[in-house]
This record gives sequence, structure tokens and C-alpha cells, in this order.
Amino acid sequence: MAGRADPPDGTSDGGPDGASGGDDEYRSLVFDESFVKAAHLQEFSAQERLQDEEHAAVRARPEAERHGRTGLGFSRQGLVLVLLIALAFGTAIYMGIRNPYRSPARTGAEPLHSETLPLAPTAPVPGSTPADLFENSPADRFATGADGVALPPVRSSDHFSESQVLAALTMAKEYVVESSLDPKVLTGGAVRPVRVLLNPRQQNQFDRSVEKPRSDGRHAATAWMVRFDRDKAALASPKVRVDGTLAVQEVGDGLEVTADHVFVYALRPADAEKGEEARKSASLFSVRREVHFRFEREDLRERQVTVRQVAMRAGPMDCGGDSAEALTPLLAGERAKEAGKAGTDPFARGRSAASACGLLAASAQPSPDHPSRPSR
Repeated sequence: MAGRADPPDGTSDGGPDGASGGDDEYRSLVFDESFVKAAHLQEFSAQERLQDEEHAAVRARPEAERHGRTGLGFSRQGLVLVLLIALAFGTAIYMGIRNPYRSPARTGAEPLHSETLPLAPTAPVPGSTPADLFENSPADRFATGADGVALPPVRSSDHFSESQVLAALTMAKEYVVESSLDPKVLTGGAVRPVRVLLNPRQQNQFDRSVEKPRSDGRHAATAWMVRFDRDKAALASPKVRVDGTLAVQEVGDGLEVTADHVFVYALRPADAEKGEEARKSASLFSVRREVHFRFEREDLRERQVTVRQVAMRAGPMDCGGDSAEALTPLLAGERAKEAGKAGTDPFARGRSAASACGLLAASAQPSPDHPSRPSR
């Protein structure tokens, strides 16, 4: 066993008595810097012992000195740990920014495309009271107002829940009602009830269509909403007859809704005095409107509508008029200046051949002999 004067590991390998001469004798007693710094006690210097002879020759070392802490209270190990955490956090942010699997940014909604087919009558437009006209027309069996824009049975699709499908149908119905039935929109010139429903990325196109309407398939105000020339026509009755369907399907990563409806309005001359004579001067105007909507998940969350396409047939109208800003109906007793080559019935389902103008079929006009009228 080594004595008190022996190194911790015994005598050195220099000789039997451990005396090899030189520094080898004390090799095992040389401590590295970390060992010295970790010591709990520190011997005073000679100068300190001369100045203070009454006290012990050693002092306890403060915790900060033994662990090498900086003036801010951080150890070297702590500083390294902070740096490693910051590096890992920065790497995570960088990888998030560079993630190739993020959803692509949406650059903008597809612009609206539209087409309008005016329908010209072959005879003077029938006139009477709104009640008599509706009773003697195919619109007699139609619902009134928003009741005619009925929702279909709602079911979930492959990637959209039942509540999401219901939201898409409900927003499509709201747009149809505001753009086709609101009296302020129809003859009052209001546009805000329709604009606020649109996807913000389509509002610029909507604004251009209202401010500078033109028949180019993209900037007709009447594509976004049904509106009549206020200088010529007014509503003879606030009750609009409506019949049609709403259908929804999942296409790609979104839902597409098709609204296909016929709207029948009772109109009168804008300058006609109110009263019985004005009521007897009413006439019917029919609009077959097919609107295609697109709803992506963001649209459903934000409750906004994207209108992709609108196809419309409307009459009785003149074929030569410009209907981009407003529809100009032919009223009771008026005749068409120009007529199309073939009759078109707006009440008939199915796709019609596109042309510059169509002929309003006689069966679409009010008549005392119309089969929808009950026998007496």
C-alpha cells in the first residue's frame, strides 16, 4: 500500500524506491487545469498570508469560480446548449420554408365566363294583371321567391363532409337569391348584396363589369346578376316565380355546384302610374339562368362564392340590343324589331344551341288556352 508521500498510483516506474530524479518523481502529482478549477479550497498566496496572519491559509472557492461561469451567470456547457437549441430551431424553420410538400399558393380565382341569348317574340307581348298572367302561363305551378331555390338531399362526398357539402349548397342558394330575386338588385341598381358574397379574387372583375360593362363574355354586369333597365321597366309584383334545381359534385380538390333555374318576373312600364291601369299593363319576362360555382376548402371556411360560368336565355327582348349593362325587356303590346330563326322555349330543360338570338316560343307566353290553367 502506498504511503502518505506516495502518488495515488504508487511509486513510479523509474526505480524500486520511486526515486528516478528530475520531474518524473512528481509526474503523477501534476493536475490539469480542470482539476485545479474544480477544487473546493484554494491556498492564499504568500502576500495574502503576510497581510492576514490570523486566518487560515486556505479559503473556500466560490461556486462561480469552480464552474467557470461568465459574468452573465451562464456556464460554458449552458452556452453550448443554448447554441445547439438555436441551431435546431433555425434548422426546423428553414426546413419548413423549404418543405416541398406544402400546399401550392393560390394565385387567383378563375375569371367568370358568360353568354346571353336574347329571345324575341313573334307576336305582340301579352299584357294583363300579374295574377292573370301567372295563372295562364307555365309559371303558374312554380314556387314563389326563395322557396323555388330548394336544396337537394345532402350527403357527404369522398373528401368532403356532409356539413361542407351543405355549406356549398347554402352559399350557392344565397347567391342565386340575392342576384336574381332582390328587388333592389333587379330594378334599383344595387350591387353590394351580390358583391359581398364573391370571392375577393373575383371582385375586381365584378367591379369592372359594373363600371364598364361590355358583351365580351367576361364583363357583362348581367352575368353576375339579373338587372333591368330602370328607365324602361319596373316590377309590377314583388313576387317572382321560380323553378329549378341545385346539384353538387366533388371535382378535383373542390366542390362544384350547378344552379339551373327559371325566373319569371311581372314587369310594367317604368313611367306607368300606380293603380289598376298600371297593373293591367303588366307583362311577364322569363330568364333561364344556369350558374356554375366552385368551392374550395378556403371558400367554405371563409364563406365566399366563386362563380365560374353563367349561361342565360331571356325574353321577350329585341335581338339587336346590348344586354351587357341591363336587360331591356319588351313590355305589354310591344313587338320585336328582329327575331331569331328558330323558336326557343326557356322552360324546356337541356342545352340549347348558342346563337346571336333566339325566337321565343308561343308556348312560353301567357295564354288563356295554356294547359297549365285549370279547367272551369
